[in-house]
Amino acid sequence: MTVRRIVGAGNDEADWRDSHWLSQLAERQADALLSGHRRLLVLSPHPDDETLACGGLMHAAARAGLEVALLAITDGEACYPGDRAWTRARLRSHRPRELAQALSALDVDARVYRAGLPDGGVASALDLLLGAVNGLIRPGDLVLAPWERDGHPDHDAVGHAALRAVPATGARLLRYPVWAWHWLDPDLDHAPFNAFRVPLAQDALAAKRAAIACFASQLGTGVPPVAEPILPPHVVARFERPFEVYLR
Repeated sequence: MTVRRIVGAGNDEADWRDSHWLSQLAERQADALLSGHRRLLVLSPHPDDETLACGGLMHAAARAGLEVALLAITDGEACYPGDRAWTRARLRSHRPRELAQALSALDVDARVYRAGLPDGGVASALDLLLGAVNGLIRPGDLVLAPWERDGHPDHDAVGHAALRAVPATGARLLRYPVWAWHWLDPDLDHAPFNAFRVPLAQDALAAKRAAIACFASQLGTGVPPVAEPILPPHVVARFERPFEVYLR
């Protein structure tokens, strides 16, 4: 039986500010983390995941002169099932445009590849997913992929695919949490994963916040607004921290 982890409002960011284990994670500076890599390759299950979890590091990579590539696994078309205004067809065309706006706000001139896999059904297209991932990875890449236990089936599938694909390529893999901040326990005695924090410079944090604002369909600021946006303010607050977290 699959345990649903993304239920209710989830953790408030105030709880994470008081989390002992989160505050005690070791820190790695962005420039040191990027040093020695030829390219940053980000695997994103839905348009916005890359910005929420990795926008600061993507900004830093571009500032450092690294090539940045992004594999958008889905177009995020299934986020509002049954909504008459935000139909799957509209979202399939709208969300990639929001992604382009967000990358511009991050000052990242990324090469974007769209796999076009079904939103909510990535795990059922595993061969296509692995083919898309294997076709992009180069030796020397720093690859960012979702944590394979993030709690959303698409995120978990992409994370598992990255664990299978990256080790044999000469690239380095780091994983990022997105929905884990919703359900993980901030009061644990120790960190639930082997991870570190990357502090964000003020310009990177400002760029990331501007980029997040580009996802109007998810924030509920689009026209027409949705009654229950995917990214209400209490969720967005988890990604406006002055640091990002990556799993080794």
